[in-house]
Amino acid sequence: MMFDYFTDFALVLFYTLRDVLPILVLIIFFQLVVLKQPIPHLKRVTLGGVYVVLGLALFLMGLEKALFPVGNIMATQLSDPSFIGVTGAELANWKSYYWIYIFAAMIGFSTTIAEPSLIAVAIKAGEVSGGTIKPWGLRITVAIGVAFALAVGTFRIVTGTPLFVYIMVGYIIVIIQTFFAPKKLIALAYDSGGVTTSTVTVPIVAALGLGLSSAVPGRNPAVDGFGLIAFASLFPIIAVLGYAQFMSIKNRIIKN
Repeated sequence: MMFDYFTDFALVLFYTLRDVLPILVLIIFFQLVVLKQPIPHLKRVTLGGVYVVLGLALFLMGLEKALFPVGNIMATQLSDPSFIGVTGAELANWKSYYWIYIFAAMIGFSTTIAEPSLIAVAIKAGEVSGGTIKPWGLRITVAIGVAFALAVGTFRIVTGTPLFVYIMVGYIIVIIQTFFAPKKLIALAYDSGGVTTSTVTVPIVAALGLGLSSAVPGRNPAVDGFGLIAFASLFPIIAVLGYAQFMSIKNRIIKN
């Protein structure tokens, strides 16, 4: 068993190195040939490169062995008829899957709070705003948006309603909010949607959608299983813009 894991990791490490190599070659080429400058702190950069390759390989191995199976298993178990206590025609009732909506919201909130890219953006936003934007406040706001997004996204899978309707309505809301939100926070709100769909959130969300669409009668994983990541990108924008509008209105009321 251990030998199989080492074999799998060696294979993942090889493919990771193959994928990272073109980036390294491009950077070295521009540094030495175009800029004609030596690579500063060569030993540190080399060691950092080794860490990057090993880290990516370990991360991809973790996705395959842990995060993807966990998301799939949880979706299958929570939608099991014996767990939700329904049979027959009741399986088609969207109300029977309320545990799925609760779990999706909770997993969306917790994975977003732990998302490294969101942490980095929140810290930088706090620095450049001079402390006006609180990193924890931004992270919680975005996490609430993702939680609501996944609850709505799993509802869409269970009911089988078209994805484009939700996304179209969502972006109409975003466009309207953009006209009324404080201009300084619009760009941050749009970035907040992108950083949520990263290393921690995407694997579990993708596995959750595919597992749920496989377990719900009448759903096709290829058609209904995807789309949760689009929700996780859209709703944080709405949440941050909404929070910015709320704080703007609150400050005007206090001043008056």
